[in-house]
Amino acid sequence: MSLWIMPENGSKPMPENLEFAYPWVIWLLPLPILIYWLLPGIRMRSAALLLPSFNNAVKYTGQKPRMGALVRRRNFFNWLVLLISWMGILLALSSPRLVGEPEYEVKTVRDFLITADISFSMAQEDWTMEGKKASRWDAVKQVMKDFIKKREGDRMGLIFFGSAAYIQAPFTPDLQTVSQLLEEADVGMAGQMTHIGKAITKGIELFDRDTIETKVMLLLTDGVDAGTDILPLDAADLAQKDSVIIYTIGIGDPTGKGGDLDEKTLMEIAEMTGGQYFLAQDEERLSQIYQELDKLEPIEFQEKQNRPITLLYYYPLAAVLLLLMTVVILMQAVHLTKRIFSKEVNYV
Repeated sequence: MSLWIMPENGSKPMPENLEFAYPWVIWLLPLPILIYWLLPGIRMRSAALLLPSFNNAVKYTGQKPRMGALVRRRNFFNWLVLLISWMGILLALSSPRLVGEPEYEVKTVRDFLITADISFSMAQEDWTMEGKKASRWDAVKQVMKDFIKKREGDRMGLIFFGSAAYIQAPFTPDLQTVSQLLEEADVGMAGQMTHIGKAITKGIELFDRDTIETKVMLLLTDGVDAGTDILPLDAADLAQKDSVIIYTIGIGDPTGKGGDLDEKTLMEIAEMTGGQYFLAQDEERLSQIYQELDKLEPIEFQEKQNRPITLLYYYPLAAVLLLLMTVVILMQAVHLTKRIFSKEVNYV
């Protein structure tokens, strides 16, 4: 059972985490009454002194002597103490406890790889961030850091590419480290050209080193592939055979001045691998894309079977012991006072 408390503001009651492991113990409450009714009282026997005239009295009265005993009667105070003690014992036996909220642990179900283009074209300052002009890469980093922070449960990896592709961070659940490595990257570190095919094959190599079956790649670029080693669609075919899902994000306006975004190739890569293509022309749209990705690849949680439990049975048990000790001390004090008073009276 749970305890419910009504808030002062009149909103919905909030459940408190007080529970009883064995609530059926309450049915034992009338047990002492049944015992009192069904069983005879305890007879207290004591030694007796027979006087010499006892037999004469028996003969005179004609009665037959028999064994005798005293049945002590308890007063109201004694019954009240016993009742409260019994209720406290039952409360302790019902095992009251505070049960914490269910703990949730994030279950790692996928490797999520961010493959980002850091070629020279990402340095163009045609985006607006917080009312100021910003480069595409600065805007992408800012929004991507928020996205990484929310992906708790995924093991994330990081690949940067330009003329070449290199692994900045292998798959790790330490998202703070991934975010830090992202912040430290800058445009031009991987060369000035855009080789999408190399980036995809490098990602496949990283996936092959791990055993998790669900593999998701997020590919961000603002240009057209300039590689000759492996074409983007050939690399996408390899990814599809390796069960890698690729979501592609095109950065910038493909119809604007200096725009050379190859949307057709990015769409085909996403379609071949079971992913989806998005076009991000500004920071707001990029944030929306990340929200859509959260829906497409939601974080999975697994509830732990054991919830934090704080046992409270010793509180009513300690209260019963304290009550009985107090009653015994008071009775001894009263008895001692009577004896002292009786001696003073006899002395007078």
